[in-house]
Amino acid sequence: MVNNSTSLKAFWLSFLISGAAVPLGPIAATAQIQDTSTPEVALEASAVPEATPDAALAAVKIEIPQLAEIAAETKSAVDRPLPDTDAAWVNRALPQTDIATVDRPEPQDNTARVDRPEPQDNIATVDRPEPETDAAWVNRALPETDIATVDRPEPKKDKATEDRATTAPEITGAIRELPPQELEIANSPQSQQVAEASTVADISSETGTADDLSIQEDAAQVTSVSQLSDVRPTDWAFQALQSLVERYGCIAGYPDGTFRGNRAMTRYEFAAGLNACLDQITKQLGGSTGNLVQREDLLALQRLQEEFAAELATLRGRVDALEARTAELEANQFSTTTKLNGFAWFNLTGAFAGERVRVEATNGNAAPLDRVAGRDPVTNRPIVQKVDDPEITFSQLVWLTLTTSFTGKDELITQLAVGNGNSPANQYTSTGLFNTFGTPFLDQTAGANPNEVVLRELSYRFPLTNSLQVVFGPRINFYRYFDNNRFNFFVDGASSFNSNNSPLLSATRRGAGALVLWDIGRALKLRFGYLGESTEFLPTSVFNSASNPSQGLFGGTNTTTAELTFSPSDRTNLRFLYSRSNIQQIGGLIGSPNSKPLNGVADDGFGGRLGNATANTYSFNFDWSVTRRFGLFGRYGYAETNIFPKTDRPKGTIENQSYQLGLAFPDLFKEGALLTVSYLVPFDFTGGRRFLVSGGGNGGTQYEIEATYYLPLTDHISIVPAFYAIWNANNFDNNPTIFVGNLRTQFSF
Repeated sequence: MVNNSTSLKAFWLSFLISGAAVPLGPIAATAQIQDTSTPEVALEASAVPEATPDAALAAVKIEIPQLAEIAAETKSAVDRPLPDTDAAWVNRALPQTDIATVDRPEPQDNTARVDRPEPQDNIATVDRPEPETDAAWVNRALPETDIATVDRPEPKKDKATEDRATTAPEITGAIRELPPQELEIANSPQSQQVAEASTVADISSETGTADDLSIQEDAAQVTSVSQLSDVRPTDWAFQALQSLVERYGCIAGYPDGTFRGNRAMTRYEFAAGLNACLDQITKQLGGSTGNLVQREDLLALQRLQEEFAAELATLRGRVDALEARTAELEANQFSTTTKLNGFAWFNLTGAFAGERVRVEATNGNAAPLDRVAGRDPVTNRPIVQKVDDPEITFSQLVWLTLTTSFTGKDELITQLAVGNGNSPANQYTSTGLFNTFGTPFLDQTAGANPNEVVLRELSYRFPLTNSLQVVFGPRINFYRYFDNNRFNFFVDGASSFNSNNSPLLSATRRGAGALVLWDIGRALKLRFGYLGESTEFLPTSVFNSASNPSQGLFGGTNTTTAELTFSPSDRTNLRFLYSRSNIQQIGGLIGSPNSKPLNGVADDGFGGRLGNATANTYSFNFDWSVTRRFGLFGRYGYAETNIFPKTDRPKGTIENQSYQLGLAFPDLFKEGALLTVSYLVPFDFTGGRRFLVSGGGNGGTQYEIEATYYLPLTDHISIVPAFYAIWNANNFDNNPTIFVGNLRTQFSF
């Protein structure tokens, strides 16, 4: 008899299914967290680096890079001791005769002359006994502390003139900002041009940060310019560098003893270097009067400081902001080693069949988890009841995952979960088939009781080598590491319990034990592990054998699994799995929820009790991105469960298979979206049906068609409408077709 509210429920369900999708924005990240049959990919997390004010202030001390070498075709060198304040000025445009003139008050016997016809290649020669380097030397008595050297090729019309008094001139010029390819420094009593370079190196550092150019804290401090292995007395900026190193102590080298003078710089970096020198000068002024700087130096530095005032202020502002930000992070950070990821799901779910559905249970009106299987004492056949359509439900599920790293390469995974979902589709299930066909994977209760916070996962993963990792812990999520699929991931792919993973895997959805993960090469990966049962949604008093002293890690339900993944290309993955299970009998029966690969309940075939069972499962799954917007995916699994009666009945084997074939349409209507449509047979029994007291039906084969559309609205919010149709439910070929609709709103953070 059809329930009078069926038509109304059908209307709401059809409205729910058809009205859900409006294209909006991609989701940024997904956590890898899984339940009873869902593929997961491990969360990548690393320790949050600790920011320090010292590291930020290191940016204010930098190297001042060398200007581009001033090229000329002739060489003229002046090498003499000069006063502390003496500057060598070059202001030239030589006539064709190429005469180098030194114009200054000097003793009469101290004149260097170059008198020669100029060859075509414009090489100036010195007609006097000189070293092989052919340098022109000025030999006069000057203070020992000042040696000015000019040694460079000159152009045809080059005139090298040095015009200075023996005492330091007063600095009256100014520094102005120039285009990137030109630099002029005007600085003399007569406002004469001091130095001109036709080309300046591009103003850019190799790293773009001042941290790599630290002058004092990150570099090796030197006390003499001779300690810099790549600086020579013939370098055009030797004098300036010598003064900054030996006189002011505000230039340092790199740890390898080099200065790297050819590197370019930004104005910010120059401002930071200038600030470092100003600090050193301030210290000298405040420390003693024995080594005071000259007034002219202070004037020049004052002008430099004024010129770069904006850059210095910006730099100080950045440092202050960084210090404030660092203090804020230190005061409010969650953890320096732990990253929190979370998911929250709202589920609106409805299901209807239009007729009452046959289920194998002695009390069909009981809640799905409370149903008990039994045989008719006369016919020995499983007892069958009929159930009505369920009501529409609205439920929630939340997972919080804490990923902690102590070395940057390891992961301690702690996952908490809470929920209150019980999908309406479960109303139609035979005993032992709870949370199987037609049930949205995320429409579930996390623990044994609604709204109970449970520890869903606790495991530690660390590397032994670059290609070999180990995972161990008291509660490892099997589906985080095994039976994954690109288009069946529960966050954005096929969305039911029967689609997320093979229905034949695994007897230990979560377990205590260890895994070995070996990336053999780019195309081959091997996973191997042993897990004893430790499942969060099962009562410890009956299940969770790994922590039960009477059963232990090796005596209760446990699973040994190996998986080989072959990826011939980035678009194709083939996975081959083998699993060996030992299944603990519960109340003399072998059955769900810890009996996979068996779905249902088994006895000795006549209502008698069984001992512990063993099972072998062989599974294969693949995903193939045929094009950027089209893909294929599927699975096949075969399993045999060995039955050992405690009565005088003979032992036997239950054989079953499962398969799925699906189509995927990435970026459908919107970038980041995904539509999956699949056909699947979740549990087809091919042998040993006589041992089944629930799950075998009347010999029919249940099959399903599922469609899920993942639609991201923002980076953190998405909606996922899904629709399932189930034929021959519970393997009864005379059951009506069941329709299930689910609208999921998904929040990630």
